[in-house]
Amino acid sequence: MKKILILGAGMVVKPMVTYLLDRDFLVTVATRTKSKADAMIDGYLNGASMTWTVDQEDILDKLVEEHDLTVSLLPYAYHLMVAKKCIAHKKNMVTTSYVKPEMWALDEEAKKAGIIILNELGLDPGIDHMSAMRIIDHVHGKNGKVEEFYSFCGALVAPEVEKNPFSYKFTWAPKGVVMAGNNDGKYLIRGKLMEIATEDLFKNPMKLDFPKVGQLEVYPNRDSLPYMELYKIPETKTIYRGTFRYDKWCEVLDAMKAINLLSYDKFNMEGMTLAAMLAKLIGDNDTSNIKQKVADKLNLAVDSNPIVAMEWLGLFEETPINRTEDSPFEVTADIMIDKMMVGENERDMVVMQHTFLASYPDGKKEVIKSRMLDYGTLKTDTSIARTVSLPAAVSVKMILENKIDTTGVHIPVIPQIYNPILDALEEMDIKMVEEYGLPESENL
Repeated sequence: MKKILILGAGMVVKPMVTYLLDRDFLVTVATRTKSKADAMIDGYLNGASMTWTVDQEDILDKLVEEHDLTVSLLPYAYHLMVAKKCIAHKKNMVTTSYVKPEMWALDEEAKKAGIIILNELGLDPGIDHMSAMRIIDHVHGKNGKVEEFYSFCGALVAPEVEKNPFSYKFTWAPKGVVMAGNNDGKYLIRGKLMEIATEDLFKNPMKLDFPKVGQLEVYPNRDSLPYMELYKIPETKTIYRGTFRYDKWCEVLDAMKAINLLSYDKFNMEGMTLAAMLAKLIGDNDTSNIKQKVADKLNLAVDSNPIVAMEWLGLFEETPINRTEDSPFEVTADIMIDKMMVGENERDMVVMQHTFLASYPDGKKEVIKSRMLDYGTLKTDTSIARTVSLPAAVSVKMILENKIDTTGVHIPVIPQIYNPILDALEEMDIKMVEEYGLPESENL
């Protein structure tokens, strides 16, 4: 039997482990917290777990050598270390993370080793790439052009879940969600380049009605321009990748960023309270009436959504921070994680939508829409876990069955990879619903 090494046992890993164990692969889950891995392999004779931390490179080297394929579900900063081990031992590798330039730089080495390092095999990135490419290749197959392309995705709680002042609860890597709020954005709209500085990321979100969900907001997701080349649509005049949220999130995060609550800059917090941290961030030494002072600094009413949200987090209270040197980001993120995790009996939801404007040699144009609406059941069986880990799990199976013969560093934008994975996901009821031939009035 083929042996698979999975590094990490976070919130999205279990469906992959179960999928691979059910197909009789030998699976080893190596993670800092062994009890999490134990729960994932419970009842399976072909599963193994072990304690491993990222500083144990010698152990990692041996593990990679002993397994046929390694899946890295570690924080992205460690993928390069794993990739170099895989190249050294000529072992294939899969990740769900964005490819950094340092990973692309390993392409030739991976080819020489005769292996594939397949990345961005999750939800976003992942299912978004594959479902978009299927439509793009369809349009190009009819000698058409993609004139405009919008791709939005969000991991949210289901509409019936009681909302907090952020209209958001964490269903996956919480710090990654908050950290993404410090990105900048870049996209193209009808030939006009839009560059959004990080301080403006949450200003002026796009509004969009999603069927069966209602109105959602969209803010830019990093730099969309490289996807013109990756998706082979140099002809497009619009390319905009964005993130879905309910209302309030953008407004609240914009205000929090404006007073540097998401700043990575560290300072001495010894003896400091949360209220004192807020006072320092707005340039005041006195915590009296701090809520009003923050509202005034932001030119907001004290009963506005951002002030209500900050008060709900407890940021205006004289609660000791109990830290030495740290950043506002770490303090704020930890408080948000403590108060904003999805509940045991609450469903999560994944929403994705692609919108294309395509034109053809005969002069005809059509809008094509592709949507996915997927629900989890409970915190223990989330939609985000299924949609992130199962595409990667299917790719692992394909690689080990020699159904992917290309080598080098890749993302899933070629038919040999994306068609079988999308077909397999549909059998698991993870699917995009596509509408062709819509009038131009349906464009965004």
